[in-house]
Amino acid sequence: MSLSRRSFLGTASLAVAGAGAPTGLVRAAAPPSRPRIKLGIATYSYWHFRTTKVPVETVIEKAAALGVEGVDVLHRQMDVPEKEPLTPAHRAYFQKLKRHAFRNGIDLICLSIHQDFVDPDPEYLAQQVAHTHKCIEIAYELGIPCIRLNSGRWNTIASFDDLMKARGIEPIPDGVSEADGFKWCIGCIEKCLPKAEQCGVHLALENHWGLTGTPEGLLRIAKAIQSPWLGVLMDTGNFLENPYEKLTRIAPFTTFVQAKTYYGGGEWYTLDLDYKRIARILADAGYTGYVSLEMEGKEDPDTAVPKSIAMLREAFAD
Repeated sequence: MSLSRRSFLGTASLAVAGAGAPTGLVRAAAPPSRPRIKLGIATYSYWHFRTTKVPVETVIEKAAALGVEGVDVLHRQMDVPEKEPLTPAHRAYFQKLKRHAFRNGIDLICLSIHQDFVDPDPEYLAQQVAHTHKCIEIAYELGIPCIRLNSGRWNTIASFDDLMKARGIEPIPDGVSEADGFKWCIGCIEKCLPKAEQCGVHLALENHWGLTGTPEGLLRIAKAIQSPWLGVLMDTGNFLENPYEKLTRIAPFTTFVQAKTYYGGGEWYTLDLDYKRIARILADAGYTGYVSLEMEGKEDPDTAVPKSIAMLREAFAD
């Protein structure tokens, strides 16, 4: 009797599945496992704008040594001047970074950029959209699937240190309204979406300072733009009061997470965050993406980052 290859493989599979099982019993299928959270490290964890830049290559190596899967790249930490157009030398640098990440077993998972979509000057807004387009191209060249967006802010408090003393709340300038700010921001993001789709780069809007400093403001923008190329970036440390209630509200829309820790005391403030509780919030919302560490404490990152990763691993283990 002849036996086809397909019939043989099917018979063999059944034999293997039943091997070792008591006669008359059928082995139960293993329950499906929930996709696990992957951890990353933001290059910002090693450089808080106060010292000489720590090279992105160095952070890639440190992340590999700690056994995390990804690195979240801060654009201003790269060897690419922010206001210059991209050159062949920049593109060669991107390829070297991509190769270095691959050789170290690291995925480049997000490009965290700075742009400002809150301003009455149309020319300024056009420059900010052009800058975002350039960053989308950088992400594309690096194989990064996501960029972090800010809404922008009113800039009536010039110093970021002073802004933090004011807990991120600024007065609105005379002659404009909050509604104007939302209109400008939504319009600018809409102008970035075709480029994002063309390059296959997801835009993740962070609960940062300015219009997105509250869940209401963040979701007002996110819900106004119906596009699969826009989502929410949850920064666990940017809601200073009632953080868990607010994180729960934005969790269903979250497509990337940056997790703050503050070993040695925070650069601007310190929050005592319960990451097991945050892990449950994300699990209840069905989140299965990356959680990228942003260590914002004053402790030496060579000790604070490993402690942070160990804590996040434990918190998200369940």
